[in-house]
Amino acid sequence: MNLITRRKFIGSLGAAATIPAWSESHAASGPIITRAIPKSGEKVPMIGLGTWITFNVGSDEKLRAARAQVMQAFFDGGGTLIDSSPMYGSSEGVVGYGLAHTKRPALFAATKVWTMFKPLGVNQMENSRKLWGVERFDLMQVHNLLDWSTHLATLKEMKAQGRLRYIGVTTSQGWRHGDLASVMRSEPLDFVQFTYNLADREVEDVLLPLAAERGIAVIINRPFQEGALINKMKNYPLPTWASEIDCTNWAQFLLKFIISHPAVTCVIPATRRVDHMQENLGAMRGRLPDARMRLRMLRHAENV
Repeated sequence: MNLITRRKFIGSLGAAATIPAWSESHAASGPIITRAIPKSGEKVPMIGLGTWITFNVGSDEKLRAARAQVMQAFFDGGGTLIDSSPMYGSSEGVVGYGLAHTKRPALFAATKVWTMFKPLGVNQMENSRKLWGVERFDLMQVHNLLDWSTHLATLKEMKAQGRLRYIGVTTSQGWRHGDLASVMRSEPLDFVQFTYNLADREVEDVLLPLAAERGIAVIINRPFQEGALINKMKNYPLPTWASEIDCTNWAQFLLKFIISHPAVTCVIPATRRVDHMQENLGAMRGRLPDARMRLRMLRHAENV
């Protein structure tokens, strides 16, 4: 795994230098790690729940009930931000089913508009609201920049009317990073969403610093490369020094690297299993890596 270049390492080191490791007294069972949304100061737990692939289970009642159990574990563990999209098949309807069958103290509902033209976008967003069964979304994002200028104009109107709380733009495609940067520079975005993990670190060069400069919250998708990183790492023992940042498994190791970057607001791993959900949530408790530890994590990942 060719993970480290000199330029990217220096950028990562500089970004992480502002984050101290937690003191020894903060055990993994300590308080939930949150981060403030720059535009409002509202704090959100740093581990969210993604629904790509894992929640696309159609109308199967048994599978829907299983996803509701995952959602209950998420809420029980202090999570609030759930992210979905009309692109994800039946996922929005499954989220709605789960919301109707779980108890929760709080919800930060985030989805996307993924179509062309204003009328179709408006209809799609209203359909998403009905599928989720929510009064309004906290965050609506333009998915993969599709007809972004049209939809952003609509989202600005909806936000001004109180029908949305935050607006944003997403991509999971590295070749769109330049386009996303242009939108970030020209539009009053509250959120952006893109890919960042131990292997995919291109965003350290421009997008993460730009988000910090512009005061834009960042949601990270594909933290495990859709499972590829977990599958690779699990063939090796977790290093003993991972206990210094309160990691007990590889999922927490990978997630803590991401959320220790000061420009990251939340990361949204997806899962279909309650035990994996609980492992993921463990990453938002305990100590976070400082600059020296981030370098150690990178070097270790390069050698497995």
